[in-house]
Amino acid sequence: MLRLLDAHPGEALHTRVARSLRDAVTRGLIPDGIRLPGHRPLAARLGVSRNTVVDALTQLQSEGYLGVRGRSGTVIRVPGPSAPPPDAAAPPLSAWATRVLRGQPGLPAGGYAVDFRVGQDVPELYPEAAWTHALAHRAGEAGQRAGRHADPLGPLETRRAVAAYLNAERGARVTPDMVMLTAGTQAALDALARVFLEAGRGAVVEAPTYAGARAALAATGAGVWSVPVDESGLQTDALPDADATLVYVTPGCQYPTTATLPAPRRHALITWARRRGALILEDDYAADLHHTGRAPAVLQGLAPERTVLLGTFSKVLAPATRSGFLAAPREVIRILAATRTLTDRGPGTLDALALGDVLASGAYTRHLRRSRPIIRHRHEVLLAALADHLPQWSARPASAGLHVYVPLPPGWRAAAVTGHAASHGVALTPLEPLTGGGHGPAVLLAFAHLPIDALRDGVQRLGVALRSPPA
Repeated sequence: MLRLLDAHPGEALHTRVARSLRDAVTRGLIPDGIRLPGHRPLAARLGVSRNTVVDALTQLQSEGYLGVRGRSGTVIRVPGPSAPPPDAAAPPLSAWATRVLRGQPGLPAGGYAVDFRVGQDVPELYPEAAWTHALAHRAGEAGQRAGRHADPLGPLETRRAVAAYLNAERGARVTPDMVMLTAGTQAALDALARVFLEAGRGAVVEAPTYAGARAALAATGAGVWSVPVDESGLQTDALPDADATLVYVTPGCQYPTTATLPAPRRHALITWARRRGALILEDDYAADLHHTGRAPAVLQGLAPERTVLLGTFSKVLAPATRSGFLAAPREVIRILAATRTLTDRGPGTLDALALGDVLASGAYTRHLRRSRPIIRHRHEVLLAALADHLPQWSARPASAGLHVYVPLPPGWRAAAVTGHAASHGVALTPLEPLTGGGHGPAVLLAFAHLPIDALRDGVQRLGVALRSPPA
């Protein structure tokens, strides 16, 4: 009727005895009300010491499986079946949560033969040797730094390395005290939106744009104006004739169309921002992934007093490092540092120090030089395959980034194209869920994570599936 169950690794003997008795009770092997043998007979039956049995029964009694009934001694109590508690109603949502949750697109699911969806990791963009060496080198300092008051901006040596890199490689005008390390661009956008926006204020975004940016700005209750883009990026002559607090742009490689903002429009944007008192949030998300010539310098270098430069090294190092940064005017940095402790204690010190070493040693730049030809070749293979198998599509060559933007021919719908492709084992990203609409039908195809054979196979499958517009 009663036996010891097999031991779990590291399990104390009295815990094993208690678990064995509990299992017998809950499975109905020992009926309710049955009197247990005395401590010594029970110990002999189980092959354990009396003290072990006493400890086990004490534990079971505290859990309600045993009771003492007068002279009858210790008896079994079988817990009665209890109805599961009803789901507790969540407290009413805040206005912020309501705005965040409103209209969020569902995540696509399913397995695919070829997955062109954006946002995928690229194994070739991970300098494993350099990163591992930097982590090992800095790991010994973790104990020495324990207990120190962490700088809310991140370690100074890393901010020096980031500033030097931005000035040398991106044409920025940055000093270390203008740099804050972040968990990524989305975290930086959230912090900036919370600090500078509220109901009654306004922000400007490109249309189409990165959905996460629009959501972070709109969640504050601020009004959000959308300004259209064309083949040259933001149409600065369409900027609103009204004061705005923030304007979010991607001038180096417009997301998602991949256009580059030309110099006249950059100056027009700066002039508008100065006149309207707006702070420019420049997302330089694809700076390190330029594959047609040298990347244009950041807009921040033209107006450092008016621009917050946002970026991340995560795409190239590894998303797990969360190695983001922002470079901003000193007063903005002061405010962000003072408010950061309410939501975040600052970046992980070990990763931050390792990042500084990888940048300062030149390992990051060398790795980029090795990676760019791989990405460029895959970009060229994708464009050639699209021209062969879907000549009616007009894919735009991307000067930077990890995807191509494909406006669909007249009469084609992105949702129908995406669904039809999925039924043939190919996953695409339709434009509309990322941008909230307001732009012509288009799809995005990420390419950098896929081997050459997979790129060709995926486009060939698309060509078979989409010889005519799907209904």
